[in-house]
Amino acid sequence: MEPTRKTVDSLSLTVDNSGWPKLFDTIQSARGNQASREEEPQEYECELDIYPEKCECKKKIVNCSSQEFQFVPPVSVNVTALDLKDNKIKSLADGAFDKYRDLEKLLLQNNRLRSISHLTFSGLFNLKMLFLSDNRIRVLKPEVFKDLHSLEWLDLEGNQLNTISESVFQECITVLILRRNKISRIEQGAFTQMKKLVDLDLSVNQIVELPPSLFSNLEDLQQLNLSFNPLKHIPHSQFDLLSNLQSLIMEDIEIPNIHNRMFSSLVNLSHIYFKKFQYCSHAPHVRSCKPNSDGISSFEDMLANILLRVFVWVMACVTCFGNLFVICMRSFIVTENCQHAMSIKSLCCADCLMGFYLFCLGAYDIKFQGEYNKHAQIWMESRECKLVGSLAMLSSEVSVLMLTYMTLEKYLCIVFPFSHFRAGRAQTIGALAAIWGLGFLITVIPFFSYDTFGNFYGRNGVCFPLQSDSTEKSGARGYSVSIFLGLNLLAFVTIVFSYSSMFYSIHKTGAQTAERSVLSREVTIAKRFFFIVFTDALCWIPIFLLKAVSLTETEIPGTITSWVVIFILPINSALNPILYTMTTSSFQEKLKQCLQSKRHQLQDSGKSFTLVSIHTNTA
Repeated sequence: MEPTRKTVDSLSLTVDNSGWPKLFDTIQSARGNQASREEEPQEYECELDIYPEKCECKKKIVNCSSQEFQFVPPVSVNVTALDLKDNKIKSLADGAFDKYRDLEKLLLQNNRLRSISHLTFSGLFNLKMLFLSDNRIRVLKPEVFKDLHSLEWLDLEGNQLNTISESVFQECITVLILRRNKISRIEQGAFTQMKKLVDLDLSVNQIVELPPSLFSNLEDLQQLNLSFNPLKHIPHSQFDLLSNLQSLIMEDIEIPNIHNRMFSSLVNLSHIYFKKFQYCSHAPHVRSCKPNSDGISSFEDMLANILLRVFVWVMACVTCFGNLFVICMRSFIVTENCQHAMSIKSLCCADCLMGFYLFCLGAYDIKFQGEYNKHAQIWMESRECKLVGSLAMLSSEVSVLMLTYMTLEKYLCIVFPFSHFRAGRAQTIGALAAIWGLGFLITVIPFFSYDTFGNFYGRNGVCFPLQSDSTEKSGARGYSVSIFLGLNLLAFVTIVFSYSSMFYSIHKTGAQTAERSVLSREVTIAKRFFFIVFTDALCWIPIFLLKAVSLTETEIPGTITSWVVIFILPINSALNPILYTMTTSSFQEKLKQCLQSKRHQLQDSGKSFTLVSIHTNTA
């Protein structure tokens, strides 16, 4: 959707203006942003003999704006500035300004002009600024500006131009504004002779392709605006000869073939504006790049938000230490159900990988602190990023499969208590090996074909392939959808259904007795099942929604993705040790027995030490 005039103006005028004070002042006054007439000094008397009564004259400047003129009114030949904006002028006669040889500034914006002949501006040899914006001009004929040898500023914004031909513009022009037209074609030599051009604005048009050498002679060009055009392809050499370019604006342009080579020759480029923050990594030498964050990373830091930088360490510590504690405790405490203990330890190993992934993110965030954009492209294409991302994927998928396996195992025991299926040691080891094998296979498949999957893990600073966009390869998109909205969603539905069936079965059995203890046990089980399902839902539902919404190519704020990856994705990994081990009565009882046994051993050893000491002293 084309932005409004206000939006486009703000886009153009908020571009780096630090080196453009004179240009900025000129455009402000040219667009009617001067101080009010009452505040202007009154000593500026008119120096012209002829000018319309309803117009205003000061020195040699005539202001006839908003007077509903349908033609150019007569004024003295020594006029230097003529303001005819906001009138109803439909056409300009040949030689309409021929006698105004001293005219330096002509404002004709917001009229009803449809065409301009090659003689309209004849004789205006001293004209420096010409404003034709917001008219209905469709065609610019060759040599239409041929007599404007001093023209520096030409504003054609908001017309209906569809083609820019060769030999239209004079070589003396320094500022050319062509935004908000319907330009779909620009001929190869349209700007060839404009060697003094400093500012070129082609934004908000219908340009699909740029001729490869369109900017070849624009050695003095300092600001180029291509924003809001449906460009499909930009050659890597498009900007090669723009050695003095300082500001490049490419907002709302998809650049699927973007490469560092595209901007490497722009040695003086200080400001660049893209549609996506990820593009900034392809111009690491540029001092300022917008947008300066995707919500995950920023121009300076891999993790854009201070809260993210804190939480990544908190979640990493909680996840790693919690799961390591359970692994150690399950290894030291002997249980009757060894198969279940094996499953729990296997789940904790998978969850530990998520903690290690978060530790890696935190470490690399510290490494790149303050200068992330210089390293962003190398980081996202590095083996380290792929390895870190694959660890997160392996952890996530093995954890999902493990939880599903443990749930189904518990489901069969409770809902079908008299069935003969009970997994023995060999079956459990086989199932766990199969789960880890499948998880590993899911993780490494994207490495097999770059043409199919692209940089599957390196699409953002945190190396996790959660969000889809239009530049993602179709193979990668289909694969990630099959994982997150296929396998994981099926696992979640299975877990919810299984726990619902288990609770119903327990409740049905308990309904046959009125004992208070049974009712109390039901409430306890219900609470436990609720928290297991709730934490699964808390982790997976946001991921399902985020993935589904991203498939519609709806723009999702990067801050949402960052919090999902840093906080929501590891929730299960952090809480699984608590839900499946630390809060279970059997584990608490075993831990209590173990601690009591250790205490008795210490007491016995203390008594032995005391007896030995007494015996030694008496001896």
